[in-house]
Amino acid sequence: MSGFARTALLMAGLTALFAGVGYLLGGQQGMVIAFLMGAGMNVFSWWNSDRMVLRMHDAQPIGPGDNPRLYQLVAGLAARAGLPMPALYLIHEDQPNAFATGRSPERAAVAVTAGLLSMMPEEEVAGVIAHELAHIRNRDTLIMTVAASLAGAIGIVAQFGGLFGRRDRNNPLGGIGVLLAIIVAPLVAMIVQMAVSRAREYEADRLGAEIAGHPRGLANALQRLEAGRHAIPNLSAEANPATASLFIVNPLSGAGVDSLFSTHPSTENRVRALMEMAGGMPLRAPGTAGPGAWTGPTSGPWGGPPPRGPAGRPWQRGRRGPWA
Repeated sequence: MSGFARTALLMAGLTALFAGVGYLLGGQQGMVIAFLMGAGMNVFSWWNSDRMVLRMHDAQPIGPGDNPRLYQLVAGLAARAGLPMPALYLIHEDQPNAFATGRSPERAAVAVTAGLLSMMPEEEVAGVIAHELAHIRNRDTLIMTVAASLAGAIGIVAQFGGLFGRRDRNNPLGGIGVLLAIIVAPLVAMIVQMAVSRAREYEADRLGAEIAGHPRGLANALQRLEAGRHAIPNLSAEANPATASLFIVNPLSGAGVDSLFSTHPSTENRVRALMEMAGGMPLRAPGTAGPGAWTGPTSGPWGGPPPRGPAGRPWQRGRRGPWA
C-alpha cells in the first residue's frame, strides 16, 4: 500500500472515530460537529504539519553557512537516498534526539537537538539522519503527524465531553456514552498511533542503515539515544506529548501511563535487528568517543564555524545547545 493510501486510510479511520465520539456525547448533532472538526483538522494537518510541529519545539533553521559540515553530511545522505535536500533545524534541548516532518519529500524538514550534536560522533549522526531520511522517502512524516494531531484532538474532545455531555439531551447513552467516550476513544486513538509508529520505525531503521552504508552507526546511536532520554528530560516534548511518535526514540520520560503506550518499539529489539544486518559486528559502548566527534564551543561540529542565531548572532550563553 502506498504512503498516500495509508495516510488516507488512517485519516478516514480517525475521522470516523472522531465522529463516533461526537455521537456518544451529543447524538446526531454531536456527530456532525465532530465530523466537521475532524475533517478540518485533516486539512490543517495535511498543509501545515511541518510548520506546526517545528513551532511546537521552537526549532531554529540551520543554513549551509551556519554549520557547513553538518549541511554537507545531510546533503550527501539525501543524494544517496534519491531525495532533495531537506530543510535543517536545531532544537535547543540537551536530550539527544531528532525527527523529520513535512507532507512530501519536497517540503520535508529534519530537526536535530543540540544534545545529539554535542554527544555523537559523525558515524552516529549520519545513522540518525539517514533514519529520518528513510521516513521522508517512505512518506511516513505525513501519516505520523496526522495520526499524532488527530489522536490528540480526540482525547481533547472526549475530555470536554466529560464536562458537558451529561447535560446534553441528545446523548443517546447518557452517562454511559460519556464514560465510553472519555475512556475508549482516546485509548483507541493511542493504539492506532502506536501501531503506525512502531511498524514504521523498524522499516526506517532498515532503510536508514542502507542509506548510511552500514547499520552499526545507527545501532550505536540508538543505544546512546536510549540512555540519553532516561538521563536528560526533553522539555518541549513533555509539553507536546502528541509529537513523541515523530522522534527517532520516544523523548518522554516514560513515567506513568506513557510507558504503557509507547509509540516506539523496544530499542533493544531495534538494535538487534540492525546488528543482524551488520552480521553480528560488536557495538561500541555508549558514551565512548569516536572519530569525528563534535569539538565543542570553540568551533562548530566537525571543525565548522559555530552556528549562528537570528540576525547572525551566536547563540547566547544560557540557550540550550552544545555551543552555550
